[in-house]
Amino acid sequence: MNSGLLEDASFNQSPAFGDVDLFAADRPLVDAATRLGLDAEALSACGRDYGAAETLDLGRIANENPPKLRTMDGKGNRLDLVEFHPAYHALMAKSIGHGIHAAAHDGSAPQAPLGSRAVRLYLATQAESGHLCPITMTHACIGALRAEPALLEKWQPRILSRTYDPRALPWWEKDGVTLGMGMTERQGGTDVRANITQAVTRGDHVEITGHKWFMSAPMCDAFLVLAQATGGLTCYLMPRHRPDGGHNNIRFQRLKDKLGNKSNASSEVEFHAAYAERVGPEGAGVRTIIEMVNLTRLDCAIASAGQMRIALSQAVHHIRNRTVFQRRLSDQPAMRAVAADLALELEAQVALVFRLTHAADHAASDPREAAYARLLTPAVKFLVCKSTPQVVYESLECLGGNGYTEDLPLARYYREAPLNAIWEGSGNVMALDVLRAAGRHPDAAMDTLSRLVRMASQAFNVAPLAQALERTLKSAEAERRARFLCEGLARIAALAALVEAGSPFATLYGETRLGAGHFAQFGTADLGNAEIGLMDRALAA
Repeated sequence: MNSGLLEDASFNQSPAFGDVDLFAADRPLVDAATRLGLDAEALSACGRDYGAAETLDLGRIANENPPKLRTMDGKGNRLDLVEFHPAYHALMAKSIGHGIHAAAHDGSAPQAPLGSRAVRLYLATQAESGHLCPITMTHACIGALRAEPALLEKWQPRILSRTYDPRALPWWEKDGVTLGMGMTERQGGTDVRANITQAVTRGDHVEITGHKWFMSAPMCDAFLVLAQATGGLTCYLMPRHRPDGGHNNIRFQRLKDKLGNKSNASSEVEFHAAYAERVGPEGAGVRTIIEMVNLTRLDCAIASAGQMRIALSQAVHHIRNRTVFQRRLSDQPAMRAVAADLALELEAQVALVFRLTHAADHAASDPREAAYARLLTPAVKFLVCKSTPQVVYESLECLGGNGYTEDLPLARYYREAPLNAIWEGSGNVMALDVLRAAGRHPDAAMDTLSRLVRMASQAFNVAPLAQALERTLKSAEAERRARFLCEGLARIAALAALVEAGSPFATLYGETRLGAGHFAQFGTADLGNAEIGLMDRALAA
């Protein structure tokens, strides 16, 4: 009798999360896509694909079976190969098939190319984040390669291909390629002008000798790298194979043992007179590669918003299906206060991220949108990426002890959560980049701030904060208070994005995030009768 009871009873456990349309169930995302004029039916198909139980399980398997480096074969021949589990390859094929690596450049979404792709990236990262490293770099590399049109013309057809081809062949023999990036060195890190890797001209190409301390996605077909030339720091494209088809002199030393991001390979590498071609003018390496970095920074913010969303979705799913003290957890006032507060944060950050993609989509034709993108890209990355660990942690806690086990995905999400705040510039770098953008274009920056304040003030009086930001920016204390400036700007922009979106929660966000007496922990804000509506929008029942 007891045995049958044990076999049949659910023991009050929430069912597995899966087979969900991650697009249609996410009302803030649907609203953002509607504002951008995107094809909801196509995005819903994408949401079902990434929300399928089978796809979500691929993410688990790829992280439980991390890549392995094979430097040599059994007879001592150099291989420099990284072997991945089939689950990783399946995720790569899926995301390339959805065009996340190239859709902003191939004309498939002319109305809002970056916005349309951003929705797919936001959905894909909910299934698994690590494989998106080469995906996002392949997408962003075109920004840098535009500085060398002949080189872009040669590579672009295979970059834009929607066929994933993981074979270790010369790039011209493949059906599709991926690109990576190597910027930082052990002695310099963020200070890339301290790089010591050298490029020596050899006719129509260069040979590069040196190292990179972090070079992600080492099985990509080529890498954008920075090296010192006669004229200064310069950007180069370094393929894995030389023009004669032989292996390039790229020697992988080891793979990084990271806190999270286990499915993705990040490597330490040495170059021994490795073949490469110049991208952009000699000495203009930072200016050339920054076009790539701006796009990867945008992706960091988009992906972090997606990470928050999948964690919150798992939490809401759990509390709707778990009963404690004769009531569902979602009906318990204290739990509802936490989940709703998390949902409010996500409402604002989704609105902000997709407002930024709109600016990036129109920057080339609209100087004001260009100014918005220039000033807000580092600020948005700062706020969204640094919010992610706290949101993911609070979502994990909603599952209690289950959330802390490796049998459920919240522990993996939590390990992944800090990464985007570090990649492509940590928090201090982002804050200082806001100062630089404001210093180089002061009139445009002040105009952007004024417009944000006018928009945000329709919901909440941000004038005192805006005045404090302006005073600090013009003071000798600006660099010391860089984080205050950066977060203050991003919070005003988030409120403005909610107002612009017509959100009924804009005033609530202003009061709870910018008003006096706001506490740091989620669940402390008084959201009144908005709680249930916020939860329902986070994960439509």
